Amino acid sequence: MKTKLFYIVRFMMLPIFLLGLGSMHAQVLNAPEAAPNQTPPAGATPWNRACASGSFNDYWVQFTWNPPMVNTDNEFVLELSDADGNFSSPVELARDGTKNLVFDFYMQFTVPVDTRGENYRLRVRSTSPAVTGPASVPYPMYYIGVNSGLTIRQQGQSDFGDGTAQVCDGNSITLEVYGLANADTFQYNWYMSGSPLSEKSESITVSSSGMYNVEIDYGACSGSGNTLSNLIDVTSGTSLGIAINPPAKTDLCSGETMPLEANINNPSLTYTWYQNGAVIPASNNYIYTVDASNPGFEGDYEFEIFGPGACVERSAALTITNAGNFTVTRDNTANIVLLPGQTSTLSVSTGASAPTYQWFRDGNPVSGATSSSLVVNDTQTGTYFARVTLSGGACASTSLDSESTVVVTPASFELIVDYANSYMSCESTSIALEVSTINAVDAGGNRTDVTSAIINDFSYQWQLDGANVAGATNSSISLTDPSENGSYTLDGSISTYSSSSNALSVQLLVNETLTITSTGLVSCGPAEPITISTTTNLSGETYAWYRNGTDMGVTMADLTVTEQGTYQLVLMRNGCPLPSNEIAINPLDENLISLDPAADIVFPEGGSRTISATGGASYSWLDSNNVEMSTGSSMTFTEAGDFVLIATIGNCQVVRNISVSYLDTFKVPNVITVNGDGINDQWIIPNSYSNKTDVNVIIYNEKGEEIINEFNYQNNWPLSSASFPKQNMVFFYKIRNASEVLKQGTITVIR
Repeated sequence: MKTKLFYIVRFMMLPIFLLGLGSMHAQVLNAPEAAPNQTPPAGATPWNRACASGSFNDYWVQFTWNPPMVNTDNEFVLELSDADGNFSSPVELARDGTKNLVFDFYMQFTVPVDTRGENYRLRVRSTSPAVTGPASVPYPMYYIGVNSGLTIRQQGQSDFGDGTAQVCDGNSITLEVYGLANADTFQYNWYMSGSPLSEKSESITVSSSGMYNVEIDYGACSGSGNTLSNLIDVTSGTSLGIAINPPAKTDLCSGETMPLEANINNPSLTYTWYQNGAVIPASNNYIYTVDASNPGFEGDYEFEIFGPGACVERSAALTITNAGNFTVTRDNTANIVLLPGQTSTLSVSTGASAPTYQWFRDGNPVSGATSSSLVVNDTQTGTYFARVTLSGGACASTSLDSESTVVVTPASFELIVDYANSYMSCESTSIALEVSTINAVDAGGNRTDVTSAIINDFSYQWQLDGANVAGATNSSISLTDPSENGSYTLDGSISTYSSSSNALSVQLLVNETLTITSTGLVSCGPAEPITISTTTNLSGETYAWYRNGTDMGVTMADLTVTEQGTYQLVLMRNGCPLPSNEIAINPLDENLISLDPAADIVFPEGGSRTISATGGASYSWLDSNNVEMSTGSSMTFTEAGDFVLIATIGNCQVVRNISVSYLDTFKVPNVITVNGDGINDQWIIPNSYSNKTDVNVIIYNEKGEEIINEFNYQNNWPLSSASFPKQNMVFFYKIRNASEVLKQGTITVIR
């Protein structure tokens, strides 16, 4: 059954008509311009820079745009660039969804608190349709968050002191802004004796005498901020020639102390000591004592002075070293296993000169064990280390212990095997198994990891499901074929010991690709079934078909389906499921066939209209008698009636009913759009007025001059060659017969 829709065009519904056009043509958005303040009482002149603060932050721009119109859900959004005029991350300032029929209006905004720069730009974009307008001219814009005097000091001081500082012998000092949150986010204007300097950061290094101060650089708005700081009077001075007096020694042994003394002792001076460039806390004294009992005491020591009559200066560095600094290295493995009758040699090495040795077992000295090595047997189990002592030099008697060695004689061994690399059951196609740990277990059940010491001394035999694997006599085994699936264990033996490992299950996936194909991907219903099949021989195999992840309970080699869903074949191979690719069968979506314009069309009698179809593989246009008129993707209609389009998608057909009717114009339109799109380009009046030899149609321009005066009006004004120099031009019309005026009004021409 065909559904016929009638289109009634009511030209008096101007907003709806124009909104429809707006979706087909981009709007023309103009750049916003600075405007006088519109908050009562309104200002008289537009702003040329935005100097906002906590007490004033109210700014306006004027925005204009040209139709076609926007959609009813549109909003105009005012955006701000970064300080360089870049809109890569714009900041939204204002949003207005009430001006969709207003072509010239104001937008109000406030300046964000982090705004500081000379080249900010503004722009407006619409949301529906999405159109972005051009950027405005650049504007200086600042939020004056700080509007009080800054404080500066000499770097390193706790405050600005007495407002003076001194430069020693042509060296330099650093002045800085302090007490200001986020000081590094501002730019500054530094002055020396009233003359501006080039530095713009929160600190400045100076070497010349003068009166220094600073203010925040607010650019074009600097006059709006009262941030000028206190003055620092920098004068030139002479170095006191400070240095660290040579100490008795600079190479210290552990436990020793050594005082470092400044060459100037003046209680009025402030002393600060440094180690390796870092301040030593609580070191305000002309003497600092280095304690070699503290780890990391070695390094470069300096001191700095500050105070009346003294320039800030730092001494040359003095290096303190560790005279007892040597190393002891264990040369054997951490764990040693001794089987009955076996011995092993423990040994250490050292970089110390003239060392002495003493071995310890379980914390007690071993009698006579005073060399760099020690031989132990299976009856001498325990934990061993060597103590190395300096026998001469500056730090005689300094000792250092080696790392410990555990010597065990086991009651048994424990073999632990594991997967050598990442493994997923029924997903991996190969895997290696290996000995991961060998533990020596004593009579009390205590375990010691001795893997590295004896892994190569064991004899091995791998087993699959309890049976020996021929030739598998190494500490590892590689498996690459699903026929090798099963439970693996490892038997190991050494001397009189034998051990069996834990079991590892191996389920390898066959290295095979299972592929399914289908006769179609779109379901047209029971009348057009789809067959899904595979080229893999399924005879005698165990398999299942799945739809949307659920077993369909069917075991046929070729699957016939009529329902939408995602289909997959799963074949069991050597105990592992082998899944195929997935095939998605989708329902027929009639929306894949698109018509432009919509299926039901209206045009003036005597005219024509073309409909274009997309999305199909083939097309057939039929009249009301089912006679085929065309097989192209487009059809031009010249007569009213009911028609049918049959489009094919894959195996399916989509049927669209099309109603063609003549334009039933009940009113004289008061708006036309001469944009060449074939829609409302000419002034079409009702049939009761047009094509009538006894009806006179007269059109006047804005000056009252006749531009049309004719009987038998053919609905053809304006001609395609007519030009309209301005937007939204207004014309006047009269429609009359011999005795009276039948209709009169205005025509707005939008181009």
